[in-house]
Amino acid sequence: MSVQGSRERTRKRILAMFLLAACHLTLAADAYAMHISEGILPLGWAVLWFFIAAPFVAFGLYRLKKLTATDLSFKPLVGLMAAAVFIISCMPIPVPSAGTCSHPCGTGISGILLGPAISVVVAAAALLIQALFLSHGGLSTWGANIVSMGVMGSLAGYAAFKVLRLIKVNMAAAGFMAGLFADWATYLSTSAELAAGIRGDSPFLPLFSKILVAFIPTQLPLGILEGAMTAGMVVLLYRKRPDLLVKMGVLKPGEVRA
Repeated sequence: MSVQGSRERTRKRILAMFLLAACHLTLAADAYAMHISEGILPLGWAVLWFFIAAPFVAFGLYRLKKLTATDLSFKPLVGLMAAAVFIISCMPIPVPSAGTCSHPCGTGISGILLGPAISVVVAAAALLIQALFLSHGGLSTWGANIVSMGVMGSLAGYAAFKVLRLIKVNMAAAGFMAGLFADWATYLSTSAELAAGIRGDSPFLPLFSKILVAFIPTQLPLGILEGAMTAGMVVLLYRKRPDLLVKMGVLKPGEVRA
């Protein structure tokens, strides 16, 4: 089987995934938006989250520029991961009581493969495209969504994977926990952002608890699903292309099995 033929099939699969996501989005209800919806957060809180997100995005761009300057093959991988995060996070399940949606995030696998800094940039790009062209999320809440999905999701997934691998947990289990923690960390921080922004004079903790509980029926199984998906992707790469995992620093050369 030729390398060219394999690449062509891969391109077709990616295109098919995009088309499937597009069909799903056109059939979704208009009344709900992905992530934190436009206009949900007061202006002051929206600006604050932009300021918090900005240094993480800036550092991620710096890391991306530094790595691609020495290895041009890194750019296609970043593009592929951006497409994967975009598609994975385009699967909204409305949570009306929380003013937002549940959905997988994809930042667990991007955090593992690219590192948390560049994963933040990938998430930011996916969120911006969704806000501009798909009316999912919003420009005013872009900073808050970057913090919850990009920063918290990427860091949680990356840290979980690294710690578990450090104590010799196998690839499948480490990948599963990375996906699970990335997903749940995203919604923990989203709940905190929503509670802080809309509470007014009410106490923070009771509202935070209510929003968090509202997410549980959808996010509990979605987190498990994302953990299984992340584990599958990591194990597939470990079996088929361990050289890529070594190149990206996920594995050390001595960890590659015969």
